[in-house]
Amino acid sequence: MSEQKIADPGPLGLAGFAMTTFCLSTANANLWKGAGLTAALALAIIYGGFAQLLAGMWEFVRKNTFGALAFTSYGAFWIGLYILLKVPAVSSGIATDTVGIYLLAWTIFTLYMTIAAFKTSGAVLAVFVVLLVTFVFLTIGAWGAGHTTMTHIGGWLGILTAILAWYASAAGVINETHGKVVLPVWPLG
Repeated sequence: MSEQKIADPGPLGLAGFAMTTFCLSTANANLWKGAGLTAALALAIIYGGFAQLLAGMWEFVRKNTFGALAFTSYGAFWIGLYILLKVPAVSSGIATDTVGIYLLAWTIFTLYMTIAAFKTSGAVLAVFVVLLVTFVFLTIGAWGAGHTTMTHIGGWLGILTAILAWYASAAGVINETHGKVVLPVWPLG
């Protein structure tokens, strides 16, 4: 029995991550505060959360440990953020540093994923480097009484992260569809 080839789930995972990150980052950058947050939370369950989680599971099937861990984890990040902010049983117990602690944990995770990303592609590495810096600023911004300037900087960095993730997603789907490199990703392997 021959092994079936499945489509690359990477562009889906990157697109779900990019869109959700973009919407939340516009709120953090204070562009469309309420609208951006509402859009991000809606996406956090379905596109950033569930679709990205599925992309991670399909990466397991493709034996891509990096993609499996990244997409499954960041899909869980979005679902967890929704629960943290919107599920009353959880959100009613948020202390001053709860979001800061949540973001710190994700900063640590993103740090070692950034190290692993040095063996992927320049496009994916760029996403992780900027995401790591984004998490650092957002973590500081959420700590204690909150530091709005740090959160705003994190928001702008998050917008850049989203743009880079959309580029990597677009490259994956366009290159696959055209059967050649249209948008370079700069393999590092």
